[in-house]
Amino acid sequence: MGKILMLYASTTGNTELMAEAMTVWLEHQGHTVITKTFDFDPIYVEELPDYDGVLIGTHTWDDGELPYEVEDFYDELEEEYVAGNVFGVFGAADSFYDTYGGAVDLLTARLKNLGGILIPESLKSDLTPNTEDIRNCEQFAADLAALTANPV
Repeated sequence: MGKILMLYASTTGNTELMAEAMTVWLEHQGHTVITKTFDFDPIYVEELPDYDGVLIGTHTWDDGELPYEVEDFYDELEEEYVAGNVFGVFGAADSFYDTYGGAVDLLTARLKNLGGILIPESLKSDLTPNTEDIRNCEQFAADLAALTANPV
């Protein structure tokens, strides 16, 4: 079983609910999950290759921007820490805004451009995750686990 890093930023708790659903599913499957929040924990990009897979959750600020607590991480990403590593990017967003989940899209594009191996579709929930969203989170976790076992 794999060692997974779960990183997330959540102001309203919606992205945190998504992260918790994925963590529960992964741990139930026998994976070890290390959880860190952008708000409270030191996160060092040079440690990313120490994990079999990395899940990154972020809410979207304003009209499509990264939240300030994720900006340093985004800026510190470098090819040597990302290329060939497995990632999944997710987050709660608000469809009220013109750019729905823009922070998720920004992180996904950055990781892909640096050579990361990504779950093909990022995962977004419109505000508070409902039952279907939680099932989607579990499937997203399963997709990451499968990708870590057989990287493309």
